[in-house]
Amino acid sequence: MSRDYKQYTDYLFKQVPMFQNVGASAYKEGLENTMLLDEHFGHPHKSFHTIHIAGTNGKGSCSHAIASVLQESGYRVGLYTSPHLVDFRERIRVNGEMIPEDYVMDFVDNEREFFEPLCPTFFELTTAMAFKYFAEQNVDVAVVEVGLGGRLDCTNIITPDLTIITNISFDHMQLLGNTLAQIAKEKAGIIKPGVPVVIGETTDETRPVFLATAETQGAPIFFAEQYRQSRHYDFELKGSYQTKNLQTILCAIHHLKNIYKIGDDAVQDGLLHVTENTGLRGRWQTLQTHPTVICDTGHNVGGISYVATQLKEQQCDTLHIVFGMVGDKDVSSVLQLMPRHATYYFCQASVRRSMPSNDLTKLAQQHELHGTTYDSVAAAYISALKSAKPDDLVFVGGSSYVVADLLCFLEKKHQISTIVAK
Repeated sequence: MSRDYKQYTDYLFKQVPMFQNVGASAYKEGLENTMLLDEHFGHPHKSFHTIHIAGTNGKGSCSHAIASVLQESGYRVGLYTSPHLVDFRERIRVNGEMIPEDYVMDFVDNEREFFEPLCPTFFELTTAMAFKYFAEQNVDVAVVEVGLGGRLDCTNIITPDLTIITNISFDHMQLLGNTLAQIAKEKAGIIKPGVPVVIGETTDETRPVFLATAETQGAPIFFAEQYRQSRHYDFELKGSYQTKNLQTILCAIHHLKNIYKIGDDAVQDGLLHVTENTGLRGRWQTLQTHPTVICDTGHNVGGISYVATQLKEQQCDTLHIVFGMVGDKDVSSVLQLMPRHATYYFCQASVRRSMPSNDLTKLAQQHELHGTTYDSVAAAYISALKSAKPDDLVFVGGSSYVVADLLCFLEKKHQISTIVAK
């Protein structure tokens, strides 16, 4: 009897609490389930090297770039990231190839009798699946992105070769704390005894937290802001915020060279082929030209501050912005950053956490942002594209889930066009 992959992913999304759908209620403090799952599968994470990456923004770009460099260096590389944009399998890759559909279905069929009584969260179960898959695939090293926070994140059972914390800004305050120092303390929870840690960006509030934690753990600490690279490297990822990410990546690679065989040519090739090597999408990604369409997954004050600045610098006749957010972000502070001269298409993504587009439109008007309201990302995008002239720019963003809905819509549109053409 044939199996339907979509039914299995629907089961995963609905059976276990998934943060991108329900938010804070899917977050479970403590590592009890993670430990039980890890023991059940025979501690798979102990069979490969790991690099652990946390941070409010930039951890996805850094994870993919470092994985790409390691691949170019000849290593078999596992990559575990979140959230996915189109397909669940984007979260778990080996040398850029997504975990097979059959593996996901077999995992559910073979293991549900064990895991269902535990009532794990979606991320707990997905992490167990990833580590099991990486072990069976005999990866040399896995680049593991923290899901949320750090100290109590279920990825925190690993003892990596290098720990990276990209930056700290306000996000998920209801779970991680109301000050930058409190959030930094949670993320610093991934610093392990004796394991070197690279810090991407600091503030007066966060730097002492990292220094104190590193000292307590006996972990050598390095600040990317102080790192000076003698060679210039071209970077495929073009968002203005990638300048800071690149500094963090190069500092991390400098220290990884003490552990792995990484040549300068592999660094350059890896940085130039991140999307091809790893499948990364949604980072200031150009989807078409005439009119230019760009999407970006920046979704909090720290991330959107860079996006908003870059949008204000764009040379175009008219700026069209398809925009939606989830309701548990600091929406007002984000809207305060956005360009006022643009035409807006306010929308809501298809996850339950999305802020209703009517509410977003009303709040945006208070910040002198004006436009039209739509009940879906696709409807907003179609309207923006119809209104845009060849020399205009259409930007789609505000949330990872807005970008996800756009990419899903474009893929379905492409599939239909292919079928019609045949």
